[in-house]
Amino acid sequence: MKQFFIELFDYNHQCNLKLCEAFVENQDKVSEKAIKIFNHLLNAHQIWNSRILQKEISTSVWEIRPLYDLEEIEINNHNQSLEILNSKTLDEKIHYSNTKGQKFSNNILDILFHIINHSTYHRGQIASDFRQNGLEPIVTDFIVYKRQ
Repeated sequence: MKQFFIELFDYNHQCNLKLCEAFVENQDKVSEKAIKIFNHLLNAHQIWNSRILQKEISTSVWEIRPLYDLEEIEINNHNQSLEILNSKTLDEKIHYSNTKGQKFSNNILDILFHIINHSTYHRGQIASDFRQNGLEPIVTDFIVYKRQ
């Protein structure tokens, strides 16, 4: 199971790196909405990693960061997710509070799947927004990743 998650996070990482490049190359055409969604995607990944690793959360879920910082944030997110996969058991329960202060517990497997699912969902929104703004969406289908 861990190997499958390592592959999913590599897929996620490759997609996000392509988006980082697209945002920088097309910054004059990318909408504020797409920038907001991509920052949210990266911020949420960072927050979930911090919760699992019991580190201080250093960003808010809707914080907007400079386009040129997004690639470094993505790389750090990816590396932390791999650290989690290499050092934690997937059935370990994580106790955390959400941004509203509500307390929850979930196992690491569910949280990691949520990160992947959440990222895929928002990349779909970004693809739609790109098309509406005259940009060709990045191909982020998992099966395309597998064919490479």
